[in-house]
Amino acid sequence: MQKTIGVLTAMTVEYNQVAAMLQDTGTVQIGPQKFLVGTMGENKVVLLQCGIGKTNAASGVTNLIISFHPDYIISTGVAGGIDAKLRVMDVVVGSQICYHDVYCGDNCDPGQVQGLPKLFKGDERLVGIATSLKADVRIVPGMICTGDQFITQREELDVIKGKYPEGLAVDMESAAIAQVCHLWKVPMLSFRIISDTPGVEEHFDQYLNFWDTMADKSFTVTKEFLSRI
Repeated sequence: MQKTIGVLTAMTVEYNQVAAMLQDTGTVQIGPQKFLVGTMGENKVVLLQCGIGKTNAASGVTNLIISFHPDYIISTGVAGGIDAKLRVMDVVVGSQICYHDVYCGDNCDPGQVQGLPKLFKGDERLVGIATSLKADVRIVPGMICTGDQFITQREELDVIKGKYPEGLAVDMESAAIAQVCHLWKVPMLSFRIISDTPGVEEHFDQYLNFWDTMADKSFTVTKEFLSRI
């Protein structure tokens, strides 16, 4: 039975990697967002470059859910690794997702939006598919921390790790997408490739080198994951 999979990326370089995986594509403009609709195997895939940050992500995924009624939502692309055991090209599967920059007062836990869970959970079936992949890169389930900051300094990383010692990666979209999917009851997963490790020397050069030399190979695991859903 054909499924509809909604896929969101933040940046053009990420979008282009996923778009190249699709067949029979066409574009659909709905409001401010342009969706690329195609196929991957037996499934329909709706791809959106939502833009960077939580508001762009929430706006994009809401439009995608209302317009296309997907069976699953996948947030994919790159993220910064914030745990010493991770290396560039490792993949973090978001079994848990949180905000690292939200504070709603003493009645809520750090990172918790009042009335919502402190931690959003990746769909168990999708986590199982992702972690069972046979790939040339390491695939690690764990926590992804989201905030409207591009983390570059060790001090910023230490603040996040202080709140969430179990955090593995940091991005700017996943928790916003997870929150919307929680409200709409759509299963989701964040599937993120580590492109850099904030806080190390020449951090930005590390990020640029990923796109220059490693991205094509790294995104093959994303294709394998999407084709298995």
